[in-house]
Amino acid sequence: MKKFALIAAIAALASPAMAADDALMEKYNKSCAACHATGAAGAPKTGDAEAWAPRLEKGMDTLVASVTDGLNAMPPKGMCFDCSAEDYAALIDYMVAAQ
Repeated sequence: MKKFALIAAIAALASPAMAADDALMEKYNKSCAACHATGAAGAPKTGDAEAWAPRLEKGMDTLVASVTDGLNAMPPKGMCFDCSAEDYAALIDYMVAAQ
């Protein structure tokens, strides 16, 4: 139950403007979508709250560090070499909350 409360809180906090942000969507499409849109190589799918729940429990700092350093099949920086830590956090928020 805690997992779903956490997911609901994050989804509620995610700005609707964020989803419409062209720069963010360009970064998502260029760097994240290849794996996260399909679940390739075990990546949690965009919008799959259940798949993201155990990752979110680790905290945003840990998730951003995983993107920065690479994790499992995800290469360092998740192939977004011009992304900042704030960009990674926004992309994660988008992938969690996307409908």
